[in-house]
Amino acid sequence: MVRQIEQHIPQKQLVLLLSLMVGVLSAVAAYLLKLFIHLIQYLINTYLIASENYWWYIVCPMIGIALAALFVKYIVRDDISHGITKILYAISQRKSIIKSHNMWSSLIGSGITIGFGGSVGAEAPIVLTGAAIGSNLAKLFHLDQKTMMLMIGCGAAGAIGGIFKAPIAGLVFTLEVLMMDITMSSIAPLLISSVTATAIAYFTTGFAPMFELTTIEAFTLGRIPWYLLLGIACGFVSLYFTRGMNYLEQRFKRLPNMWVKIVIGGTVLGALVYLFPPLYGEGYDVILQLFNDDPQSGFIHSPFARLGDTTWLIIAYFSLVLLLKIVASVATNGGGGVGGIFAPSLFMGALVGFICAYLLKLAGVSVPIVNFTLVGMAGLMSGVMHAPLTGIFLIAELTGGYHLLMPLMIVAVVSYLTIMLFEPHSLYAMRLAQKGELLTHNKDRSVLTLLKMDNVLETDLRTVSPDMTLGQLVKVIADSKRNIFPVVDSKGELQGILLLDEVRNIMFQPRLYNRLPLRN
Repeated sequence: MVRQIEQHIPQKQLVLLLSLMVGVLSAVAAYLLKLFIHLIQYLINTYLIASENYWWYIVCPMIGIALAALFVKYIVRDDISHGITKILYAISQRKSIIKSHNMWSSLIGSGITIGFGGSVGAEAPIVLTGAAIGSNLAKLFHLDQKTMMLMIGCGAAGAIGGIFKAPIAGLVFTLEVLMMDITMSSIAPLLISSVTATAIAYFTTGFAPMFELTTIEAFTLGRIPWYLLLGIACGFVSLYFTRGMNYLEQRFKRLPNMWVKIVIGGTVLGALVYLFPPLYGEGYDVILQLFNDDPQSGFIHSPFARLGDTTWLIIAYFSLVLLLKIVASVATNGGGGVGGIFAPSLFMGALVGFICAYLLKLAGVSVPIVNFTLVGMAGLMSGVMHAPLTGIFLIAELTGGYHLLMPLMIVAVVSYLTIMLFEPHSLYAMRLAQKGELLTHNKDRSVLTLLKMDNVLETDLRTVSPDMTLGQLVKVIADSKRNIFPVVDSKGELQGILLLDEVRNIMFQPRLYNRLPLRN
């Protein structure tokens, strides 16, 4: 059937058809992941938490980490963490080929992790799933590497559109974060995948945005200085997020084995969730509480609630939650869980905006808390991912806050410019950039990145010894296809290079074969 389709459908139309299929499959994958997560959460809340045994909130994340680690170790038998980095690596180093198990393994691993309360997000795993669907469909229809890269982009755009109901964000995410050199002819497949996935998400979960807001205040010019200040704050928190998470991940990698990682990661996460309940799960419920100016709901089950609920205590409490979120996320992934940094960056961005708004109010400046909470999400996403357009359009589509595009742009751009002064690469790209394996929009650098040393180095050289006679050298030349001969001593050390031209005038004189050593 595949051959028949290839023979009867021109490639341009085939690419459009495949982009539609990728959009459908990515949206279905996103829906199944959400369903799986909600099913686990429903079972936990119904059968474990219903009797007010809140200590299950501490134990469940540890169980989720252990189950996910065992699933990856004994069933997948491959590393499926850092989904976006995996996509960037596949584009730059694996000819856009993503392993087929990534079409389902990340769904199960992240579903278990997040369903049991792991402090990470489902978005990066679903993006990897969509990209794997695109890559393997392109491979099935024998498409070239450039088209396969486009299909990866379609899968990523479809995944963002499907999980966030954000078609524009899906498109710009592919351009900004995956750093693809897309032409105008490539825009249509990306749009088809993103819009198709979003349409299916509307059909399955309704038209309401992920965070439906009704109390957003109109933008006023007088608040521009405070939005600039918020952008700078988001930039520095993004720097903390990027470097702190990278440092903690390196620490976890040094742990000796899987069981030690599970115990340490689960214990750290359980302790943090006990002290700071907002660190449980993705944190989207806490974001909604902040949008409703109801921080006390995230504070009520904490041991610190006994101290009261004064404004300064709430600010101090959520500031600690902000600082410790990266610890909880790294403990989840480092311990063996599977998840991404989309949700943590949105969560921390909302906290930055909320805390800044509260501090400004205490200083006598009237600013809308909901607006600051909303645009803070865009600021942190822009800084962490080095993707201001993605931050702007994603938050606008997530909240329906299109009439706040001006403050979204201000905060996102200022945050991006702030972190760029200190960190040239996003957290996704940092690991590959350190190894020199990252593709960029700079075409010259991309060519050098794709240029493999193994393809450039000449290795079919015949070595000769300085103690050889001319006759022995002639036998080596007769068996060789090269005109360059490294001269190597008995210790394997290079002594020099012998060119064929240097012996051409004497190599046809047999009387010299046993009389003239190579050393001369």
